Amino acid sequence: MLALSRLFALCALGLAASVSAAPIQVARSSALSGQDSELNARKAKVLTQAATFDSKRWKDIRVGDLVRVENNDFIPADLILISSSEPEGLCFIETSNLDGETNLKIKQASPHTASLTAPHLVTALRGSLRSEHPNNSLYTYEGTLDLTTAQGFPKQVPLGPDQMLLRGAQIRNTPWAYGLVVFTGHETKLMRNATAAPIKRTAVERQVNVQIVFLFILLLALSLGSTIGSSIRSWFFADKQWYLLETTSLSGRATGFIEDILTFIILYNNLIPISLIVTMEVVKFQQAQLINSDLDMYYAKTDTPALCRTSSLVEELGQIEYVFSDKTGTLTCNEMEFRCCSIGGTAYADEVDESRRDAADDAEGKDTWRTFKDMRAILDGAGANPFLDTAAPASARERDVLVEFLTLLAVCHTVIPELKDGKMVYQASSPDEAALVAGAELLGFQFRTRKPKSIFVDVLGVSQEFQILNVCEFNSTRKRMSTVVRAPDGRIKLYCKGADTVIFERLSKVQPYSEKTLVHLEDYATEGLRTLCIAYRDIPESEYKQWSAVYDQAAATINGRGDALDKAAEIIERDMFLLGATAIEDKLQEGVPDAIHTLQMAGIKVWVLTGDRQETAINIGMSCRLITESMNMVVINEETMHDTKTTLERRLTAIKSQRSSGELEELALIIDGKSLTYALEKELSKTFLELAIMCKAVICCRVSPLQKALVVKLVKKNQKSILLAIGDGANDVSMIQAAHVGIGISGVEGLQAARSADIAISQFRFLKKLLLVHGAWSYQRLSKLILYSFYKNIVLYMTQFWFSFFNNFSGQIAYESWTLSLYNVVFTVLPPLVIGVFDQFVSARILDRYPQLYMLGQQNAFFTKTAFWLWVLNALYHSVVLFGFSVILFWGDLKQATGLDSGHWYWGTMLYLAVLLTVLGKAALVSDLWTKYTVAAIPGSFAFTMLFLPLYAVVAPAIGFSLEYQGLVPRLWTDAVFYFMLLLVPVFCLSRDLVWKYYKRTYMPASYHIAQEIQKYNIPDYRPRQEQFQKAIKKVRAVQRMRRNRGFAFSQTENPGRQDQSRLIRAYDTSKSDARPSGY
Repeated sequence: MLALSRLFALCALGLAASVSAAPIQVARSSALSGQDSELNARKAKVLTQAATFDSKRWKDIRVGDLVRVENNDFIPADLILISSSEPEGLCFIETSNLDGETNLKIKQASPHTASLTAPHLVTALRGSLRSEHPNNSLYTYEGTLDLTTAQGFPKQVPLGPDQMLLRGAQIRNTPWAYGLVVFTGHETKLMRNATAAPIKRTAVERQVNVQIVFLFILLLALSLGSTIGSSIRSWFFADKQWYLLETTSLSGRATGFIEDILTFIILYNNLIPISLIVTMEVVKFQQAQLINSDLDMYYAKTDTPALCRTSSLVEELGQIEYVFSDKTGTLTCNEMEFRCCSIGGTAYADEVDESRRDAADDAEGKDTWRTFKDMRAILDGAGANPFLDTAAPASARERDVLVEFLTLLAVCHTVIPELKDGKMVYQASSPDEAALVAGAELLGFQFRTRKPKSIFVDVLGVSQEFQILNVCEFNSTRKRMSTVVRAPDGRIKLYCKGADTVIFERLSKVQPYSEKTLVHLEDYATEGLRTLCIAYRDIPESEYKQWSAVYDQAAATINGRGDALDKAAEIIERDMFLLGATAIEDKLQEGVPDAIHTLQMAGIKVWVLTGDRQETAINIGMSCRLITESMNMVVINEETMHDTKTTLERRLTAIKSQRSSGELEELALIIDGKSLTYALEKELSKTFLELAIMCKAVICCRVSPLQKALVVKLVKKNQKSILLAIGDGANDVSMIQAAHVGIGISGVEGLQAARSADIAISQFRFLKKLLLVHGAWSYQRLSKLILYSFYKNIVLYMTQFWFSFFNNFSGQIAYESWTLSLYNVVFTVLPPLVIGVFDQFVSARILDRYPQLYMLGQQNAFFTKTAFWLWVLNALYHSVVLFGFSVILFWGDLKQATGLDSGHWYWGTMLYLAVLLTVLGKAALVSDLWTKYTVAAIPGSFAFTMLFLPLYAVVAPAIGFSLEYQGLVPRLWTDAVFYFMLLLVPVFCLSRDLVWKYYKRTYMPASYHIAQEIQKYNIPDYRPRQEQFQKAIKKVRAVQRMRRNRGFAFSQTENPGRQDQSRLIRAYDTSKSDARPSGY
């Protein structure tokens, strides 16, 4: 029987190890191999020497191959752009897999190769490419193409980032392009930004491993103590126990010592609960299924439920302290909408709510709000409807301002129109630009055709041509863009749009609409909209001729061309007339502001890591309530290592001194990609981290995928906190894998992030329930399950240790061997499972109402070292009481009514059942929620044991399987002493636990105890009134803050040092789009 029991223990250990390891390895290997196979099997067109195309798999493409990529194709390797279908070798790409941004980037082939638009011309290229070594910098490239001309002369063609098409990017709005392969496979910049997927282990698992080591040391100590007791008996009392035939030789005693210690290790081995590993895996799997089946995290629009891709990390969801989030596609929809505009002092919006209409009526038209429909009626000459609108008919002046405003939106931009399937599509390097042009189209001013020197706009159905004379480009210093045009009537006009701060400085003295426009700007800013001011001026012909000469001279400058053009623009951009302002919404995903605010209330710090620009990221930070009106912004935007170090140290010193004086101002840190590169260096990283941790919110702008991962790793290495990263694009994969928990958004940018993540959700707002409810529950359930599993094993097996003092340390077991083996496998298997799957310390409603309860997980309140040792001491106390009572009751052996002795197995079975009832009673005491499953698991387990054990005690001896229970049933189950002990001893044991529970809840309640009382008595929450009051105060503060810092929309992509947007747009003639080369 003992041999069978040992075999059973070994099988259980093997099963536990396989159950724990199998799902992790299978899931990880299958996911990785599937993704690799899919990518490697993609096909690309490779140009052969015969000027034909060979379809090759991505993995077969080699450096030096010439590849043809077509519209909407993903680029298979890092390519040098040779030529394209667009004028002057231009090519549009989308880099959402690289930097998360879906706005189009413009690339341009070298003028020396842009004319090679046919296969036979491309194959005629002769020469070599000298390239930089493979690296992870997405925004830089240096190389030289050494060509040999047809006449045999060498020609050097310099190459830079403008000619580089990166693997993972997608060709957009460009029918075809030819590229020379320069990096493939793991040498591409995309793969250089990737990091190896780590094997993730949770903090709870690591803590359990430490506790198992403690219990193993305890097991060895008990085994050694018992062995020493056995040795004392055999060495010093062998002559008094001569009937045991103990060996007296030295070698025999040494052999006996080793045999004894192994015997006791086997006897006490279940002090370490092997079943705990299996139970934890089963419970985690079930918790993952609960997440998958939660309808609150199901997104009906895309028919996407939450998907827990690995169940091993569920409890970490309840201990998150930092959330690292991507912006585009994660916080925002990346859909720019033209929401509102202020024209001539009148506010227009797509929809005007009743409160604004009423306010306008009360103000007697002083602050009028109208719909776009009303605007269209004025433009069409219908005026106001006397039956629907009490306002006076529109004046000619009002209509003229409307026409000028909308004309400016349709003319002043760098958008390129394209007709697709009868619908006008706008190619824009910035989504803001496209939104403004689309807004003008909506209101009857449709931009239709761009030619090198003019554009055509359908103004209320009439086509008009505007000559583009000059374009003064946007950059972050100017914060505005201007276009000088000659209108159809021959007048020269300057159209300008930009941030309110720079436009207002350049207005003429008489401005009838400035005050109302400012009021509207404040309204837009408090709603988190991105604003632009719109202004124009008429330019006399003579003034333009003088200025044009200055502009042409600046454009011809070789060194410092950008600065020269800026100075030239300053001359003409003056004395403008303010027409109004636009408001664009960078549409946030539904529920994002509330989710971020709730996470911050739960003690979670949110960091946004984005590839977008600094101003855009700040605007989004404000609109999603990451940055509040009470925060002071710390902006780090330096060009050199020295400047970054100086700024970081100065800011850190200032904040420390401020806090030492008692001022606790909330801070938001904003740092750009270049400064972050220096801040992540070894000598600066600690300073940067110390500053960042002091801030409530952190925004890192213009960061590469690798930098995202490095920021996460920096915090992970230096802080003992659990980190979560969430993103939706391939550029977020490294960050997701670097964090303790990775969340992927199944979004617009594909499923790369969702496939690499531990959990996939479809909306950022679902993160709130995932963490605050499922995370808090999973952590608390698993903590209770682990502690209870340790407890129940210690109680039983410590009674075995106490019994050793009474059996002369002979290694005799107190219980029948198979009954002992079934203790973990059958009789007590259900309570930990039910606690781990169904227990709720408070309801989801309470957790949502009081997000501060989440801090219990961050503080590891349920699974501390103190809690572990208290459970161990409680188990020791219960084992002493149970064994002590049974020994006192059976002292001298209990005589039955028949006059016979009760015997060893009679006593052992009674003690076993008393232990079982005690541990089940303990499970009942610690269960916070009773369901039908709890009833089946706790009282049900004891009822099953009371039915199964007598049946086993009858059948096992009858078939010769186990003889220990021979004749036991009629003696034990009919004895009143048996039932007396079952009632008395467990009640006595648990009475201390019950008294302690009452005392702690009554006199030392934890926060969740109070929440349980609120839940039990359904006490209403009176905070909403207070919150409404606070919201009103916040709105007032927001207005005051936004007056100082209003977000503005970018008019176009800035390319520092090279202002060539005007040259780019002059290259296009969309009226001849059918004349593009086919590339064949």
